Amino acid sequence: MARPDDEATVTRDDWRDIFGHDEPYSEQEDGIDAAVSVARDSGFLSLEGACGTGKTMLALTAGIHLTRDPDSDYERVVVLTSVKQQLRQFETDLRTLNENLPADYDPVTAMTLVGKADVCPYNIESRAGIDDTNVYDRCEGLRDRTRGLTDETTAGSLASRARSQQVGLADSGTDTPAQFMEVLGEPTPYPPDTVETDGGVEYCPFYAQYLDDLPEEGDPAEAVPFDFTDEGLIERDDLVRLSASHGTCPHSMMGAILGHAEVVIGNYYHAFDPTTVGSFTGALLDDSTFVVCDEAHMLEPRVRDLVSERVGDATLRDAESELARVLQPLTLDGKQGERTTAGLSEARDLIRAELEESDVSVDELATLREFIRDLREEIADRVESHLDAEHRGWRADPTDLPDEEIPLRDPEQPGVDAITEWADSEGYTDAVWSRAETVGAVVGRILDEAEDEDARRAAPGAGRVLGAWYRNDHTDHFREIELDRTYADADATNGWRGVYNAALAVHNCVPGDAIAERLGEFGGGVLMSATLAPLDVFEEVSGLADLAADDRPVEQREYGLSFPEANRASFAVDVPKFTHDNRGSPPATASADARAEPQNETRRVYANALREVAQSPGNVLVGMPSYAEAEWAAGVLDSLDKEVLIDESSGDDATERLKAEFFRGEGKVLVTSLRGTLTEGVDYRGDRLAAAVVCGVPIVNTASPRTRAVRTAYDREFGDGFETALTVPAVRKARQAIGRVIRGPEEVGVRVLLDARYARDSWDSVREYLGPEREEFQPVSPDMLSFGLEQFWGE
Repeated sequence: MARPDDEATVTRDDWRDIFGHDEPYSEQEDGIDAAVSVARDSGFLSLEGACGTGKTMLALTAGIHLTRDPDSDYERVVVLTSVKQQLRQFETDLRTLNENLPADYDPVTAMTLVGKADVCPYNIESRAGIDDTNVYDRCEGLRDRTRGLTDETTAGSLASRARSQQVGLADSGTDTPAQFMEVLGEPTPYPPDTVETDGGVEYCPFYAQYLDDLPEEGDPAEAVPFDFTDEGLIERDDLVRLSASHGTCPHSMMGAILGHAEVVIGNYYHAFDPTTVGSFTGALLDDSTFVVCDEAHMLEPRVRDLVSERVGDATLRDAESELARVLQPLTLDGKQGERTTAGLSEARDLIRAELEESDVSVDELATLREFIRDLREEIADRVESHLDAEHRGWRADPTDLPDEEIPLRDPEQPGVDAITEWADSEGYTDAVWSRAETVGAVVGRILDEAEDEDARRAAPGAGRVLGAWYRNDHTDHFREIELDRTYADADATNGWRGVYNAALAVHNCVPGDAIAERLGEFGGGVLMSATLAPLDVFEEVSGLADLAADDRPVEQREYGLSFPEANRASFAVDVPKFTHDNRGSPPATASADARAEPQNETRRVYANALREVAQSPGNVLVGMPSYAEAEWAAGVLDSLDKEVLIDESSGDDATERLKAEFFRGEGKVLVTSLRGTLTEGVDYRGDRLAAAVVCGVPIVNTASPRTRAVRTAYDREFGDGFETALTVPAVRKARQAIGRVIRGPEEVGVRVLLDARYARDSWDSVREYLGPEREEFQPVSPDMLSFGLEQFWGE
C-alpha cells in the first residue's frame, strides 16, 4: 500500500498534506472533516454541493487520508460514478493530488476500471476477427482454450510458441521481416493475429503469458511484470502498453493490480451488478474500503435497473435450441448424417459426466426445454391479444407500433403474476423454476466444451432470470412483458417479432434494501451530488436510513454556489403548470405559423417565455419534459435570428456531433429532452452556455404500469410514493439542467424555471426541493421575466 515513507508520521489532522491545492474552500474543509469523522465510526456522509464546491477533491482527500492513517483500518478508496465526465474529473484531481504531494510521500496508486473491449489488444487493433460486437465471446473462448491446453503443455510453452513464430520468420533466410503486432504504437512479442497449436487449436498468447507468470499460491500481483506502485494513476492506454509490450494480458493485469491500488475508479455496476461483483470486483467490497458514490442522485434508478432482471424472447429461443442440442446425442442411435457412432458415444460420455457431476438429470433438461417452448408460446399469445385490443389492424402494418408494457398483474395491487399462474395451471411446478438456473449453467458448460465456436450461451442467462422470477416476492417486485421497438431492420413480414424486441421483466420497485445491503459491506464513505436535496428523502430511498437504524451513523451537508451572485440571474416564472391537462398534446402536424403562434393559452405563454430567454447573448439550452415537446419548442423558436438545434433520441455518435455543432461558432439554441443525455454530465464550461431554461416539472409518464407499480411500492414503504418516487427525481432532473450554466467563478449566465410549481407555495409546489439555492430563484411573472433578463444582460 502506498503510504508516506517510514520517516513521515501521519496524524489524524494532517489531511492538508494530501489535499491537492494550496488552500481548501471553507466547504471543502468542513466536508473533509465531516467525512473523515463519520467514516472513523463506520458511517456515511450524504452531501449536496453545487458546482465549484470541490466535491471530487474533498472525497479523495478524505478517503486517501484514512488509507494512510496507521490508526485507520481503511486500505483503499473505491469511487463509483455514472457519468464519464465525472470519472475524468476524478482522474484529473488524482493527477493534481499526486503532483502536489510532499516529497517524502509515495504517489497514490490509482486505476480506472474499464471493460475487456477497451483493453483487449486484438480488439484495439481489429485483429483476428475480434471487434466490439464479439470481443467478450471471443475473449472467453480464447481463455477457455488456453486454459484447456495447459492440461497437455505449459502456459509458458504456449507463450514461447507464439514468440518463436517471429524468430522463425526472421531466421528463415527470406527477405520478409518478422511482423510483430503493435498495440497503441507499442510493439508486442507476438504475430499480428492469434496463434494455433499444431493440432489447430486457437489460443491467446497474452493470456498464456499471464497464466505462466501467475503464482500457484500467493498474490496475483506477482504476475505483473512492471512496477505499478510508482505509476500514480494507471490510465487505460498506459495499462495496455505496459502489459502488451511484456506480452501479457491487459485485462488480467487490471484484475491483478485491483487489490493493490489505493484508489479504484469505476461505475455503479462494479459494486451493484451481481455478475460483475461475483466475477471481478468482489474483493473490493469489504470494511477496509472507503466508498465514494458520485452523482448519487442517480444511485437509486441505476441500482433499480441493475438488480432487476429481464430475459428476451430471442434469448429464450436460443436457450431452447441449446437444450435441444444437449439432449440430441442422448436420443440418437448409430450414424446420423456426418455424426459417427464413435462421435455420438464421445458426446454422450461428455454430457453424462457433466450431468452426474452437477446432479442434473436428463428429465430436468427435457422439462426445462418444454417449459421454455411453452413459455414462448404463452408470451406470443399475450402479445398478440394485447395488440389486438390496443392497436386494431396492427397486423396490416406493424411498423407503426409504439413501445409497450404488458403488465402481468394489477400494478397497484400486489399479487401473483399471470405467467406464474399459467405455469402452475400447466403443471410446471416450483422445481422447474427453482432448478432453471442450475440446469441452464450446466447446458452452458457442456456446449462450451463440446462446440468450437466462441459464443455467449443463452441457457445460463435464461435460467438465471427464471430462477429470479420464482424467488422474488410479488410485493416489491413487478412483472411484465416489455415490447421495445426494433427501429433498425424492422421486418413486417415476421409479425410482431419483426418489429419488437420482447422480454419478460421482473422489476425491483424498491431498490433501497439492495443499496443498503451493498453499502453496508463497505467501511464507510461519501455519497454526493450537486442535486441530492432533500437529503432526508435521499436517505430514505437509498437505504442510508436503514443503515443509520443499525447504528451506522449518517451525517448531512448542503453547500450552495460559492461563485459571485452578481454573475448570475435565477428566475422561477409563475406561469400555468406545464401539465398535459393544461397544454394538451403537441401539435405534431401543425404549420409553421401555427407552431409560432400556438392556439392553446398555456403553450402561448411558454412560447413567449422561451423566446425571451433564447434571445440571451450566446448559447441557450432549452430542456423539455419529452422529445415530442422538444420538437414543439424548436418549432416555436424557429423565428429567432439564431440557429436552433434539436436533440433527438439517438446514439452517442449523433449526440457528440450535435454538441460539437452547438459549441462551434455563433450563439445557438439547443432544445432537448430532460430525459436525454445533454442535461447531465456535459461540460458547458466557459462561454459554452449563457442560459438554460426548463419547461415544467419532468415527471415520468404516470400511466406506465411500471411507474404505477413503483409508486404503489413507495406508498407502502415511505408513505408518499408520488413525492419520493416521482416528484423529487423530476426536480433533480430540472436542477441538473439549469446547473449546466454556471461552472466557474468568472462565468456569467441565466437560469430559468418555467412553471408555477417552482414559483408558488401551493399543494403541488416543488419549490422546497430546489436545495440550498431555492431562495435565489426569484418568483416572477412573465412580464417581470422579460424585464429581469433585459436588466441582467444590460448590466
